[in-house]
Formats: sequence, C-alpha cells, structure tokens
Amino acid sequence: MSRIYDLASNGVRRVYEKRIDAPAILDAASDFPNAAKFTAAWRGIRDEALAVRLGGAPRFHDIMPEQADISANDGLDWRMFVLKAYDIGIPENLARMPVLSQLLAECPEVKSAAISFLAPRKHIPSHRGPFRGIMRFHLGLVIPRQADGRPATIMMINHQEKRITDGEGLLWDDTFPHEVMNNADEPRIALLLDVWRPGMPLDMEVLSRLIVRGVQAGMRHRGVSFSG
Repeated sequence: MSRIYDLASNGVRRVYEKRIDAPAILDAASDFPNAAKFTAAWRGIRDEALAVRLGGAPRFHDIMPEQADISANDGLDWRMFVLKAYDIGIPENLARMPVLSQLLAECPEVKSAAISFLAPRKHIPSHRGPFRGIMRFHLGLVIPRQADGRPATIMMINHQEKRITDGEGLLWDDTFPHEVMNNADEPRIALLLDVWRPGMPLDMEVLSRLIVRGVQAGMRHRGVSFSG
C-alpha cells in the first residue's frame, strides 16, 4: 500500500509542478489573509489544546498507515487531534475546542485542521506532500526553547531552517522536501491547517476538487477513526 501511495503521490505532484510555480515559503498576508485570525486567537487555541490531553489522540500512522515510515520511524509519538479532514468535520472533536471551531466555521478555505503533538526528541524524516492544491499553515502553541532561548523545534523546508515560537505562524508548500526535529525534552504542540490555494489555473482547480472528493470517499470507505 505504501508503494502504491508513493507512486500516486509522485504522479500527482509532477502534474501540479508543471502548472503551478510556487515558492516553498509563502506569504500569509496575500495567500491566506485569515491566518491573522488564528494568530490573534493563539492563546485560546493553546488553552483548548492543553485541555484535550493530546496523549490520548491517535498517532499519525494510526490515521494514515501509509505514513508509518515518517510517523513510526523512531518509536516516538507524533499524535494528531483532528477537527476537520478534507472538509469533513469531526463533531466530537470540534465540540472540545469551541474557539478553534468558531474560527474554522468562519474560514471555509481551511480544508483540514489538527493539533499536532510532537514527543520530546521526535524526528520526522524528510518527505514531501503530494498535493499543491492546498498550502500548509503552522501556528506555534507550545514550542520548547533551547538553553540559548531559541525555539528547540526545527523545520527544514526545502533545505531552509525555519523555527517558529508560541503564537507565530508560517505558511508554506509541503510538496517541497521537509522534515521536523523536536530537539527538546518537552513536547511541541502546534496547530496545523491545510488551506485551499487561491488563484489556481482552472484545470488545477477542477483537479483539486476531484482529489478532495476522492480523499473524502476513501476515508468513508476505510472508516478512518480520529479518536484515540
């Protein structure tokens, strides 16, 4: 299954790369103006995330077995509390985070939303997303710090080192190679949003909508569980 997933991802990625020329790091002010709403509410989102007890959330490879190579690679947890997946809301999870749920209701361009729990010393190896029709937005909620005061979680995006701190956001294209390292003895908690890319060529807009519908159908067929 993983090989089939990889082959399909590579094929989809090549199609988008030919039609959409985009940098790895994107400008949230122009490409995702509503990022400002999530950033302004980060403390409320953080408090809700801490109350969720993320240790009980499923590991990423429990949700997507195809991703075991990057999620179960070192025996350390990468857990995801999913509120919305490709426009399918998870009512019981949305109910537990009303501040975030309200923002999601106001921002239909957000197709997926999850709280990401990265265990101490967890390393997510380099990988690439398949789908340039969406952009990835990270918002730091609980970011450990190094002895020198810098954020201890490092994201390498297209070979560029990026670090965000509590309340700071970053919009980027996850079809570029990227990896994450939590170089701390404390967990890292962040909000992850998948955001519809504006201004796509018509053929890519249509293809993107078909892909979203296909993923939705696949989740329903497999009976994916988003509870721990």
